[in-house]
Amino acid sequence: MMSSVATINIKNLRLRTFIGIKDEEINNQQDVLINATIRYDAKKAIAENCIESALNYRTITKQIIKLVEDNRFALLERMTHEILSIIMSYEDVVDASVEIDKPYALRYADSVSVTLSASR
Repeated sequence: MMSSVATINIKNLRLRTFIGIKDEEINNQQDVLINATIRYDAKKAIAENCIESALNYRTITKQIIKLVEDNRFALLERMTHEILSIIMSYEDVVDASVEIDKPYALRYADSVSVTLSASR
């Protein structure tokens, strides 16, 4: 028997926001790179073959963009938690993971990232 749990991957969503605790971070927007993995029960979507029965990743992405662009965050942990909360607010979601990269946060590293996960 085939599983009806679908995995949606939102890859490399590039946004700008105020993130950090130093004066230059508080006063200047920075790039963040967001990746999310969302698993949901797609039984109804598979059976009905219509968008109304599926988890709409476009709607979720728009909510994430609005959250990130309209707010200020001291910590990556807080931003990651708030994005994960948006995703988990959809009752069909079985589990999700969100990773946010802050490019060039450390002198000799490409980025620093924080990952949080949740499940029902």
